[in-house]
Amino acid sequence: MSADVVVLDYGSGNVRSAVRALERVGASVTLTDDPVRALECDGLFVPGVGNFHACMAGLAAAHGPRIIDRRLSGGRAVLGVCVGMQVLFDGSTEPSGSPLEGLGEWPGTVERLPADIVPHMGWSEVEVADGSSLFAGVEQERFYFVHSYAVQQWTLVPTGAFARVAPRVTWARHGAKFVAAVENGPLSATQFHPEKSGDAGAQLLENWVRSL
Repeated sequence: MSADVVVLDYGSGNVRSAVRALERVGASVTLTDDPVRALECDGLFVPGVGNFHACMAGLAAAHGPRIIDRRLSGGRAVLGVCVGMQVLFDGSTEPSGSPLEGLGEWPGTVERLPADIVPHMGWSEVEVADGSSLFAGVEQERFYFVHSYAVQQWTLVPTGAFARVAPRVTWARHGAKFVAAVENGPLSATQFHPEKSGDAGAQLLENWVRSL
């Protein structure tokens, strides 16, 4: 039976490409803002297009923070993409009329890339984390990015007995090194758009769907 995936519809822009990409790799996909469906599905896909402030406002209106928190408390899979990844951190310096706090699932601040050309738009190589299951089979491939902000430092490094479950962090570079993807138990995220990354992105989505 195919994995049941919900793409969370919270007003984050055109998400039809994500729906189609997930369907192509064998998932049964529903685009909805229904909290019950978002809680019950095998995998929750959290898209993100636009700016941090708008995505956080849309998530709050759709009960996204509660849904994501409850899923992770139960060990149920969540995949955030682009700004859908950024909102998982503590906050962002992206300009707005109010403080930009994120969901705080990971420590870190989303900051503007210190590059001559911003946004970072196009295909880039990534430095895949050792032991990655998300990137299995596409470790040497390029992925498609469209963003001006990113997390440029990773500070969550478990020690002692927790070292064996340390998050797997994949990096890329545009002006500075930045976090391109994270795999942390049931919570995964990519700064790039796998649904726009051709065969490599399709393989990554298939790897995630198969894990559900």
